[in-house]
Amino acid sequence: MDSFLLCMVLTFAIAFGGRDQLIIAKFTEAVGRTTALLAMGMLCAVVSASVMAYFGASIASILPQRAADMLVAFALAAAAVELAWPVKMKPMKEPTRSIVAIGVVVLFRQIGDAARFVIFALAAEATYPTTAMIGGAIGGVAAVALGWSAGCAQLQRFPLRWIRTGFAVCLFLAALVIGLNARYTFL
Repeated sequence: MDSFLLCMVLTFAIAFGGRDQLIIAKFTEAVGRTTALLAMGMLCAVVSASVMAYFGASIASILPQRAADMLVAFALAAAAVELAWPVKMKPMKEPTRSIVAIGVVVLFRQIGDAARFVIFALAAEATYPTTAMIGGAIGGVAAVALGWSAGCAQLQRFPLRWIRTGFAVCLFLAALVIGLNARYTFL
């Protein structure tokens, strides 16, 4: 239950202002607020959460415990780096209306983003990684739905750069503590 709730909240919070959410928001403004766009974004969030949870649990299951803890630290550090990287969205000149094409772009953006690295890390550490996957999928779906309903103009009103930098610092500190604990076992 802990991994479910933690993964759900962290995925939603970390995906706030992320590339996938902004892509959905931009397409919502350009193409319109269609249910097909929302459904494709939600499907991509579920698929990306499932893939990252599966890989996190699979890789951690073949490693010794200290190495699995170091894997979690590396995943959280990768999430911190991705969060610290500025999000730059180019204006759309001629947006596509193909829902499948939009889905492919969103899915590939989600696979390497910070929220999915957190799902990877929590699934690697969880006793039951399925709960982390379900929580991450729900958090990702909620983040996509927020981008779809708010639109890009509403999301830009928030201090997204500061929020993402704050989460990056927190994730880097967590990665540092987990990595040091895996190496020196002081906690």
